[in-house]
Amino acid sequence: KEHPLVKDVVFQKDLVDDINQNIQKISLLLLGFCLLLFIISIALINNTIRLSVYSKRFLIRTMKLVGATHGFIRKPFLYNGLTQGIFGALISILLLMITLVGIQKEMPELLALQDLPTVGIIMGVMLIIGILMSLLAANMAVSKYLQMNEDNLYR
Repeated sequence: KEHPLVKDVVFQKDLVDDINQNIQKISLLLLGFCLLLFIISIALINNTIRLSVYSKRFLIRTMKLVGATHGFIRKPFLYNGLTQGIFGALISILLLMITLVGIQKEMPELLALQDLPTVGIIMGVMLIIGILMSLLAANMAVSKYLQMNEDNLYR
């Protein structure tokens, strides 16, 4: 009504309410799906890094036997986890950008709905979470083998 060319606005309130309720249901469904994918990604990252450290458990034991400190042993594994986290986050950011460009080409009217600062924040959070998850998984896996005694090393 604020626009000078518009004299009257007529809409069906019941239809708008139904659409809003359906959007809320779909949003909750998508949120649940995203949480499921996030949990799966955590499990995959954790298992990948644990397998990498498991394959080098004898190297960790040898380094302990020659007197290496825990920090010295942990450092290359954390660096490896850091690089894996960065590359994984960059790949996910690239896929997000490709998806946004594809949506923009198919539905140009959604261009007005895109908020570039918000997309930038999402990409930054993706990078930080990717790095932190990989570093945490690497630290936990290496700590397990640093504390393990020789009898359990062959299991």
